[in-house]
Parts: sequence; structure tokens; C-alpha cells
Amino acid sequence: MIDLHAHTTCSDGTDSPRELVNQALINGLSVLAITDHDSIAGWQGAKDALRLDLQLVLGAEISCLTTDGISVHMLGLLFDGDNLEMTKMLEETRDGRIPRMVKMIELLNAENYEVSMEDVYAAMPEGATLGRPHLADALVNLGILKSRNEAFEGLLNNDSPFYVSHLAPTPEVAIAQIRAAGGVAVIAHPFASLRGQILTDADFAPMVAAGLNGIEVDHRDQSAVERANLRTIAKELGVVVTGSSDYHGAGKLNLLGENTTDKGEWEKLEAMASQRRVVQSDSR
Repeated sequence: MIDLHAHTTCSDGTDSPRELVNQALINGLSVLAITDHDSIAGWQGAKDALRLDLQLVLGAEISCLTTDGISVHMLGLLFDGDNLEMTKMLEETRDGRIPRMVKMIELLNAENYEVSMEDVYAAMPEGATLGRPHLADALVNLGILKSRNEAFEGLLNNDSPFYVSHLAPTPEVAIAQIRAAGGVAVIAHPFASLRGQILTDADFAPMVAAGLNGIEVDHRDQSAVERANLRTIAKELGVVVTGSSDYHGAGKLNLLGENTTDKGEWEKLEAMASQRRVVQSDSR
């Protein structure tokens, strides 16, 4: 099984990189991608934990905003982690998360949801990339909400009055940088209507022109109709189709390997990188 989208405590997951690798082995995965939000901090820990029978794909899920202000997540896989421009883009995107969180807290406080930045930091694992899931965890810890899922279905949904976007590259800029760093770009859950405002069919062609390699089709937040539409778009534009769990450990209901990528599609995607960067235990 091939799962190309998973998170650790280095962003908003609840498993450490080592625990994520162990879970992949337990669940019989053959290929696992580590894709923390705007961060590659978990790469080394995952590599150190790697064992036989598992191939590790190093990547990141990059926060983007369209020119119309729609939030888009771009999976960058198999890129050179030492590429300076790539590192700079990830750092700048992470830095933009702090003022965003401050503003969201201000909006919540104005409506009598008493939560502070200190509460969010207390709910955030050391070294993690700050994000809405940590605000959700703080609200749960304070007894305001029952779970992360409740938070993202209500107060922290993309269409909520408490949602605030942050400075981020456009999808096209992120794609171009991923490709310049030798990697491949796959847009994550682009039609996940349960999350709020989504893209339209016409939004994909400019991304393909910028170098988009694939579309994440099989994802729990996309309906059967949305998946079918995305398959048609991918076929018409000649890009790879992927499926992924978007695993976050105990932070979300998503199960590791619940959606997977076809082996042939993965092989096509991997061949598009500038060089073979899949990590195996016998090649460390």
C-alpha cells in the first residue's frame, strides 16, 4: 500500500516521526510520505526509524492562497531539502502563522470564547508547526469543544467568521519552487467541500502550466461525485492521480492507509522528480 500524505508532531499530528514509521510498518504500507505542514523537521527522525520493507518519501504540505483568497494545500514530494529557496519559502510560510493565530484568538475572544495564545502553545508539541489544530486542541482542553473534528466542522471551518488566512505563496509559485528544488507537486484534497470554499474545474489548468504533477483524488473529505470529477480533470490534463490518508494520529479520524495510491501512478510520479530520492533502510 502507498500512502502519500501523513503528519507527525512536527506539524499537527500526534505521532512522532518514529511512531509514524512504526504505524506504517504495522499497517503494511510499502511506501509512506511524511508531509508535515510547511516543515521538514520530521525527516531525520523518520529516516532514523526506517526499517526494511518500507520506502520513505520525504516531503511537506505547503500552505498556499490563490489570488482570490482560497486556501490551497500543495504536497511537495521528493524535493531537495537543502535547496535554499525552498527552505526560505517554508520558513516564511511558517512565520505567517503566528499573526494569523493571534487574530483568530482575538475574534474568538470578542465572541466570549475565552482562549489565549498561551493556551494554544500549551496544546502544541515542542517543535511543531503552529496551526488551527493546536487552537482546536486548546479549545478542547478548556472544555469549550469536545474534539478537533467538532472544531473543524464549526468554529474553525474555512467559512467560519473566526477563520483568518495568512501570508502564503500562490499555488503556482509553490509548484514552481517545488519543481525547481527537484521535487514533484501534488495538490491536496482540492474539492474537499466539507472544509469550506473549494476550487473550480477551471483552476487546475494554470497549476498544470506551472508544473503540477498530480491531484490527490481519493481522500476522505471528498465525496464520490467530487472524486469522479477530479479523475476526469486529471485525465484531461494528463496528471497523476493519488490517494492518501492525510493521517494525523489521534488528532483526526483519518486512518493510515485508508486511501492509497495505485502503484503505477506512484511510479509515474516518482519518475518526474529530478533524481531518485526515495529513502530505504539499506540505503541510509
